[in-house]
Amino acid sequence: MKMNKLTLLALTIGIIFTSCTNDDDPVDVIKGEYDNGIIVLNEGGFYQGNASISYVSDDYSTVENSVFYNVNSKLLGDTAQSIAFLDDLAYIVVNVSQTIEVVNRYTFLSVATIDTGLTNPRYIAFANGKGYVTDWGDGGSTTDDVVAVINLTTNTVESSIPVGEGPEQILSKNNKLYVSHKGGWSTNNIVSVIDTATNGVQTITVDDVPDEMILDEAGDLVVLSEGANQYWLTPAVETPGAITKINTTDNSIISTLTFEAGVHPSLMAYSDGKIYYQVSGKVYSITDSATSLSTTSIIDDSFYGMAVNNNTLYGTKTNFTAGTGEMLIYNLATNTLNTTKTLKVGAAKIYFN
Repeated sequence: MKMNKLTLLALTIGIIFTSCTNDDDPVDVIKGEYDNGIIVLNEGGFYQGNASISYVSDDYSTVENSVFYNVNSKLLGDTAQSIAFLDDLAYIVVNVSQTIEVVNRYTFLSVATIDTGLTNPRYIAFANGKGYVTDWGDGGSTTDDVVAVINLTTNTVESSIPVGEGPEQILSKNNKLYVSHKGGWSTNNIVSVIDTATNGVQTITVDDVPDEMILDEAGDLVVLSEGANQYWLTPAVETPGAITKINTTDNSIISTLTFEAGVHPSLMAYSDGKIYYQVSGKVYSITDSATSLSTTSIIDDSFYGMAVNNNTLYGTKTNFTAGTGEMLIYNLATNTLNTTKTLKVGAAKIYFN
């Protein structure tokens, strides 16, 4: 149930103490109505202008859809792509609207809108006191792809860094940025490494269509490449997917685990030393030290978005035709379905607040 504004104000500015047995017990500070929960980004329908945010409480007892609209009395925009957090702020990248909505991550009250200087924004990361946004530019052009640099004080695009075609996901480590190049409307096979002190760019060649990335417990970069599947070409072009581990100290490739021909992985998550990935409608897991891909699935289901936290796997599904979305929650101790929550159309990426 949504709390009224007076209650929210009291929670936001006040300190709520838990039952204490002595003065040394910790203080439980509730930062806002959407603290201690799961945030789901609902893309909405392409060119429908109905992107939205859903909130599910940690105990799964509360679900609130259309959070951004409920708080700000305005629509989020067209085709939400991703969210990234920096301190108390959330940056929501809205692809077709060519905007980034900046909100308080715990109240979702709007702080600013970045609405100029972006053409086809995808993902955002933070380093060296700035924001960095991958931008395809015109998807039909191979020469206008950039990483846009955001001034976080003025919430404006202050410059851009030219990169290869189709920059997609972006991660930050030690003031360096790692960018997977999915290839936009085509294909690519590189990861760009950007030194934010100089904006210099180096590239690492991996397998075709690199997309999802994580930093593992050792600080190595793990890249999931989907492999090319250009069946519409004559002749068709198809290459295998792979999981590649990269040493972030010298950008060398540590290992590559290659999928069988015709197999194209699509999602990856990471938690507690395990890599989870989806392929052919099933979810598999391997440890950081694995020298081969798993042949036994842990969950026989297919998701649109996936995340893992506290031995729990969260997977989203969506039906664009019916205009519906949902999140399925699996207990990884038993690999069984715990519960399902109804969300909005385009239910996609999952974040923990």
